[in-house]
Amino acid sequence: MFLDGHELGGGGTQVSDLDYEAFLASGDPEFEWQMPADEWDAISLCYTSGTTGNPKGVVYHHRGAYENAMGNQAVWSMGMHPVYLWTLPMFHCNGWCFPWTITAFAGTHVCLRKVDPEKILNLISEHKVSHMCGAPIVLNTLLGASEALKSSFSHTVQAMTAGAAPPAKVIEAIEAMGIQVTHVYGLTEVYGPVTVCAWKSEWDDLPVEDRARIKARQGVRYHTLAGMMVGDPESMEAVPKDGKTIGEIFLRGNTVMKGYLKNSKATSEALRGGWFHTGDLAVWHADGYAEIKDRLKDIIISGGENISTIELEDVLYRHPDVLEAAVVARPDEKWGETPCAFVTLKPDAGDVSEEDIIAFCRERVAKFKVPKTVVFSELPKTSTGKIQKFVLREDAKKL
Repeated sequence: MFLDGHELGGGGTQVSDLDYEAFLASGDPEFEWQMPADEWDAISLCYTSGTTGNPKGVVYHHRGAYENAMGNQAVWSMGMHPVYLWTLPMFHCNGWCFPWTITAFAGTHVCLRKVDPEKILNLISEHKVSHMCGAPIVLNTLLGASEALKSSFSHTVQAMTAGAAPPAKVIEAIEAMGIQVTHVYGLTEVYGPVTVCAWKSEWDDLPVEDRARIKARQGVRYHTLAGMMVGDPESMEAVPKDGKTIGEIFLRGNTVMKGYLKNSKATSEALRGGWFHTGDLAVWHADGYAEIKDRLKDIIISGGENISTIELEDVLYRHPDVLEAAVVARPDEKWGETPCAFVTLKPDAGDVSEEDIIAFCRERVAKFKVPKTVVFSELPKTSTGKIQKFVLREDAKKL
């Protein structure tokens, strides 16, 4: 769907007078569509930094795209003719396969140029938007809009979010607006979301803090995912479903990537043992719901985007006055997590401030990756000289 008027949603102007319907009419009705020779043929290529900061091309195949598109429909019970607002970028995991989902069920795509809370709420009201996706930060931005806008619609909107779950007070405020939050989990390598915190009616009457805690779980597998396991990374055996024993999340099925483009070594490593290794550490609850506790490679998820601590630490070590550096995630109500840098300066360092370090990083990495907090201190280490990041994580929580 194209928005009416010369000015497009969120800024920008049309480059021609051609609209969507006119574009379709310009096609050749006699064109003979060529189906792929095999359902395992590649359909698209998405790049991800994964857990190492080293970009890899993830090859999707037709079967996986189809199945995850159907999985989106199934877990959300979308039905026919959904009205979907694009607050999730289509370049991110092919929009979690929703371009195919919405089109397959004769839905309406409502597009905007960028995340703008006023525009989002106006579009929800004007077009009776039924579904939208995005990182928790997208939901959080809506709370800053005027009361008139927040109460401008009376229907229920379904919002799917991934990454660090929104804080309890954000969920409470969002749902008070009529936006029902569903928490999902996935990665680029598995076509976007493949597990969902499927909601149980008995949880409806719990206090908001308890509901938010449950919604933070990564949940159970999509119908279209063959298997999910929380297991020991070495033995590949499942951990007990006791909510305490930590293991790595493993996934397998048709909605796992074809592989990494021209990178057989990384592909073999990621798919060893017949499972996709997510690199996320979690516990398994008695009801089968997984809950992430940590990340094997210390990846930071800020506003739904992956930030490699290795990449940031490499930048920090380039600073002429930095002796040692370590980056960990610091909890943040707005972004879910933000990078927190712990830095030890060289003995002969000059007068270096937090602003100096942040400015140095800003010149060398994307804006969203820049540390939001810098702490100057000695770094805790083991007897072998390894930095104890678990200590730093606890320190970051207290800041």
